[in-house]
Amino acid sequence: MPQATPFSRRRFVKSASMLAAGSVLPAWLPAQQTGALAQAPTLATPLTQFTYADVDLHSPLHEQQLNDHLDLLMSLSEDNLLKPIRQMAGRPAPGDDLGGWYTYDPHNIDIEGAYAPACTFGQWVSALARMYAIKRTPAIRDRLRRLNRLYAQALNSTYFEVNRFRTYSYDKLVCGLMDSHQFAQDPDAFSILEHTTDTALPLLPGHALENSSDESYTLSENLFLAYQRGAGARYKVLGTAYLDDAYYDPLSAGHSNFAGRHAYSHVNSLSSAMQAYLTLGSRKHLRAAQNGFEFLTQQSFATGGWGPNETLQAPGSTDLYDSLTHTHNSFETPCGSYAHFKLTRYLLCATGDSRYGDSMERVMYNTILGAKPIRADGRTFYYADYNQQAQKVYSKRRWPCCSGTLPQVAADYRISTYFRDARSVYANLYVPSVVRWQQGGAHIELTQTGNYPFESAVAFQFSLSKAADFALNLRIPAWALGAAVAVNGRRVGNAVIPGTFASIRRTWSSGDRVQLELPLTARLEAIDAAHFDTAALMSGPLVLFAIGKAPPTATRSQWLAMRKTGAQSWEVNGAAGPIRLLPFTAIADEPYSTYFRVS
Repeated sequence: MPQATPFSRRRFVKSASMLAAGSVLPAWLPAQQTGALAQAPTLATPLTQFTYADVDLHSPLHEQQLNDHLDLLMSLSEDNLLKPIRQMAGRPAPGDDLGGWYTYDPHNIDIEGAYAPACTFGQWVSALARMYAIKRTPAIRDRLRRLNRLYAQALNSTYFEVNRFRTYSYDKLVCGLMDSHQFAQDPDAFSILEHTTDTALPLLPGHALENSSDESYTLSENLFLAYQRGAGARYKVLGTAYLDDAYYDPLSAGHSNFAGRHAYSHVNSLSSAMQAYLTLGSRKHLRAAQNGFEFLTQQSFATGGWGPNETLQAPGSTDLYDSLTHTHNSFETPCGSYAHFKLTRYLLCATGDSRYGDSMERVMYNTILGAKPIRADGRTFYYADYNQQAQKVYSKRRWPCCSGTLPQVAADYRISTYFRDARSVYANLYVPSVVRWQQGGAHIELTQTGNYPFESAVAFQFSLSKAADFALNLRIPAWALGAAVAVNGRRVGNAVIPGTFASIRRTWSSGDRVQLELPLTARLEAIDAAHFDTAALMSGPLVLFAIGKAPPTATRSQWLAMRKTGAQSWEVNGAAGPIRLLPFTAIADEPYSTYFRVS
């Protein structure tokens, strides 16, 4: 049990603030760091995720996104959802076209129109399975089971023969069916998966094809997961066959081969590398994923987003800076966030390294949690815009790929918030929530409260059926200079080090309270090492976006002297008057700037 001294709430906050203010670390740090690739040691036993049912979220922002997309998926006509699948299989196809990408029209293929018919069907089934695991509503389970059976009745080889994206569609179908088995207990899911695999396999390439628009290099992740969940050994064999080692080999050796590659799918492919490590024990693939993550953070915006115009960059390029004036397509938000959450979740489980949680948190608050909801007509928030004259807009593409991943992301916040091992629980994301588990015969409930990241304090309280000995590990973000932890009002004597998990090991009893203070000191992050005068303003994990059409101008000291004007608003006294600042989650249709010149 750590040593403790009496510590009032007032002293707790004051101490944390003084440490932050007195730090010798520069307030203005570049967003991209360069240097040797650092690989975290792996844990002897990887951390495990909690289930969707183990965690309740009490954050209105997160729950609204989940409920919006659950309502949408439950409202769509089943005949309309099955229509392109039945058409492609040459079956009778009642119902109306959903339009956009989802429509099947072999004579009018266009990226703004019938580009990838039914491509999101498997993802929507997957999202429904995850949402059922959260809500336990029979109507959700019944709908996804009906959709699976109607799909199975329609499926034949013709569906894949006329499909422009065979492996892409197969991958999403595998995901939906294995999730139906795992999270909605569909007794027929694996037999339908077998039928799907038997039908598709003769028409698939048999191995990963480099730079193919059909994205065969992403298949391995879901195939390995299907094997792990009991679908059969053939999926382990298939997962191994589709590993894209022409991509992974240079990465595992520490050489970036990102430049010019499609951003989302190649980051998504790093999750296949992680599953190769978790399934096969391949350390080469672990190194590829770790190094890939490092290269990705070196070309990420302050928001955590990456891939302007859906393209990865070469190390040390100025392409990110150039994109601020050359494009409004800065980050493919739902798909990119989905890939980013999976990769960082796998890496965190394998290594226990808190920086993966830091990265996940930054992407969550500055990109996906502020995405506009999918509309009933298929209009979807596709790109986050970091241009000097930016605005949130819907894509012209209706029912695109991002309409498939956004409902999945909305369900997955729960499984990224907490992790555990045999003798510890890890608080990774600071979101009002409750997590339940058993430890040493005790039934435990941990409740998290607070208004982080808009306020600095996070609180936890335990409820246990009996006292239990284990560690509570709290992620201390790398920027959180002066962070402090107290247990039952007494500050812990352990060092609380930014960039690590602070571990509190003790025998916990019902009613025990933990206070965490994460000072939200202002800092500036440059767009790249060559443009230190172009920066984003940060408060904790939040990027604060300058609202208005005119490019904001202020000195470094003026930016860092920002003041809070509301629950989720800030202000800076700039050269031309007050500059209003909002987080991405609070922006509606106002024009904004992410980066600005620092004089």
